[in-house]
Amino acid sequence: MTREQFSDILASIPHQPGCYKYYSESNELLYVGKAKDLRKRVSSYFNKTLDNYKTRRLVSLINRVEFTVTNTEHDAFLLENSLIKHHQPRFNIDLKDDKTYPYIVIKKEAFPRVFFTRRLIRDGSEYLGPFTSVARVRELLGLIKHNIPLRTCNLNLSPENIKRGKYKVCLEYHLGNCKGPCEGLQSAEDYADNLMQVRHVLKGNTGEVIKYLKNEMAESAANMQFEKAAVIKTKIDDLLTYESRSAVVNTHLGNLDVATIISDDDFAYVNYMAVNNGSIIYAQTIQLEKKVDEDDVDVLSLAVDNLRNVFESKAKELVVPFAINVADENIKVTVPKAGDKKKLLELSLKNAEITMQDAKRKKTLLLSEAERNNTEKVLEELKDALQLQDLPEHIECFDNSNFQGSFPVAAMVCFKHGQPSKKDYRHFHIKTVEGINDFASMSEIVYRRYKRLVEENQPLPQLVIIDGGKGQLGAALESIEKLGITGRMAIVGLAKREESIFFPGDNDPLQLPYDSPAHLLIRRIRDEVHRFGITFHRQTRSKGTIKNELEAIPGIGDKTATDLLKEFRSVKNIKTLTERELTKLIGAAKARIVWSYFNQSAENHEAPDA
Repeated sequence: MTREQFSDILASIPHQPGCYKYYSESNELLYVGKAKDLRKRVSSYFNKTLDNYKTRRLVSLINRVEFTVTNTEHDAFLLENSLIKHHQPRFNIDLKDDKTYPYIVIKKEAFPRVFFTRRLIRDGSEYLGPFTSVARVRELLGLIKHNIPLRTCNLNLSPENIKRGKYKVCLEYHLGNCKGPCEGLQSAEDYADNLMQVRHVLKGNTGEVIKYLKNEMAESAANMQFEKAAVIKTKIDDLLTYESRSAVVNTHLGNLDVATIISDDDFAYVNYMAVNNGSIIYAQTIQLEKKVDEDDVDVLSLAVDNLRNVFESKAKELVVPFAINVADENIKVTVPKAGDKKKLLELSLKNAEITMQDAKRKKTLLLSEAERNNTEKVLEELKDALQLQDLPEHIECFDNSNFQGSFPVAAMVCFKHGQPSKKDYRHFHIKTVEGINDFASMSEIVYRRYKRLVEENQPLPQLVIIDGGKGQLGAALESIEKLGITGRMAIVGLAKREESIFFPGDNDPLQLPYDSPAHLLIRRIRDEVHRFGITFHRQTRSKGTIKNELEAIPGIGDKTATDLLKEFRSVKNIKTLTERELTKLIGAAKARIVWSYFNQSAENHEAPDA
């Protein structure tokens, strides 16, 4: 990757802590690194003169950059550790051996010991951490030793040995650092209470210990022991600011998958994290194009099944923000409200949000990376492809939108110099057409749009795109002829599926090369009119701008009407239902109202014929 190529992706890298990954052209993971500021760190590889041969070689092989954002630099440190150990990138050497970060272990034994270790042994012991600072671990252990009495010996304190009086208390007992469980001077229950205090300290729940230290500090100050009080205050400050738990690495989590979703009208962004033995080993965000009738539950269900298959996940637990259906019935679906799994969800969502923001930034660039700075060239290409008389610096595109014949609306978007001109966007309520008639609806909105431009002496576009093919193109042309502006602007139809371009009077459509800049521009305009139209249509439905027959029933609100239409598809179908069938969906009271309304109406209509 050259410096010029890197500059094109620089804007997508945030000024946040996290890990970055360099991939080769063959998709080999070359290097994993951590950073307090991802953009600054990654850019240093391409913006500086590199003296080290190994680094120059690495940069020459980089074809793609990926990153995962973390909450803190501490978490970035831990994520780097787990990724390197799992993937073994060839340009990473420091963390490929058995060296790892320190833990504090609560040993599984009678009267458990608490001590420092770098080895995780699966013997049922409880491991707390990991920690990025050995000094901090030793400081915490010292703090625990001086404030929470625990044994430090490695004696076998079984009930039998204690009962036989096999052991005697040592110096630690006389110093007040141990309560003498070896002689039966401390019960197992009392010792367990001390261990619980240790867990609170190591998990950041330091309230009880801080309370104890504050009392000790006040006592020292009262006795004129100001130096001792100052030392204790430093310990209190450390406990108040220290965070020992990480969302990135947590041995209690085991093996699980994490997935979150964030979406707009057109696209959904799903972040997936694979956690193995408490450490994140994979993290990826994908972008999915949404269908009109898909909600986040449907999209996330589909994405999770696909991503688990891609990453060959064997995890038996899935952590998600809301309940979803998964293909494997043996998977436990967890929706956490708090705790470590909730922290993972929040981290996952943070990465999904960053991807969505980057996608929106790129979406404002209409063309491919290679063409985005050469709009004039693309418009020239479009002019030649469509054989236009003038350069299409002003383009307008129309589209209809309705929901099973209800709420008919339409939209028009405007592009000037290849860019969206949102102040010129327009939406329309269909006024003169009843029922489903896309042709008549198109004729109406085209007539209204250009009648106004003509009356106000506003400039007409060089190109008009009708989304819908031959039939709607013909309807639009009728309006153009009525207004007497035929020939003053080019007008074409765009087939909804094939993206073929129809000209008035031509039998065969024009098919532009799929990846040509001109075609990309037309697709972009088409996508934008869909987005704008669907957004307006949803707003129209949600605000109740147009009332349907169900909403007119006294006692039936918008939600009930929507639920009925969603389930039974039309008012006609609802009229045929029994009261019992309605009760299953909307409850007895509302079912009685709906059933009575339609049946009484039917009786009233039949009365004159009786």
